[in-house]
Amino acid sequence: MNAPLTHIAGRAYPFGMKNCDTDVIIGAEWLKTISRQGLGVGAFAPLRATPGHILADPEYAGSPILIAGDNFGCGSSREHAAWALADFGIKAIVAPSFSDIFASNAFKNGILTLTLPQQVVDHLMTIASEQSFAIDLAAQRLTSSAGDHFDFEIDPFRKYCLLNGLDEIDITLSLADDISRFEEDSRNPSPPVGHPCPQTIA
Repeated sequence: MNAPLTHIAGRAYPFGMKNCDTDVIIGAEWLKTISRQGLGVGAFAPLRATPGHILADPEYAGSPILIAGDNFGCGSSREHAAWALADFGIKAIVAPSFSDIFASNAFKNGILTLTLPQQVVDHLMTIASEQSFAIDLAAQRLTSSAGDHFDFEIDPFRKYCLLNGLDEIDITLSLADDISRFEEDSRNPSPPVGHPCPQTIA
């Protein structure tokens, strides 16, 4: 079960990289583990080791929001990319577009992928050095400390799951009674309409 995601507030990394693939997010050397814990150390490791890179700037340390470029999360389908970002402390990623597989993996791991037009993303990149941000998922609105506000769209099912901290296993468990009834009915099917019950046949 993921933690409920209702409000996200804080600084944002003005990352901006376009076509950032999953190899950049987490290197192949980290794929030997099946644990979601501890992968934050490997998130963007080569970039964070680069002097002066925004992801290594202590001013942004602990920021829960990442502002990225178009087609974020392209490349391989590795779920480790979402695990690493979550362990690194990222709760929301703002970009003009995302890889479908990455967006799905992020959702399953409680990360909001927020799509906004390129010009809005460019504006957020510009003000991120001075402003902080707040995301209200219920209202579907991102605001800046400067007073900017931008509404965004999100799939209703994903919104419901994120707000309530539900993953696919939780959804399945919530239907346990219905599943049990279905299984019971399958073991004891009703006779076809218009046909006599077997015990009434001479």
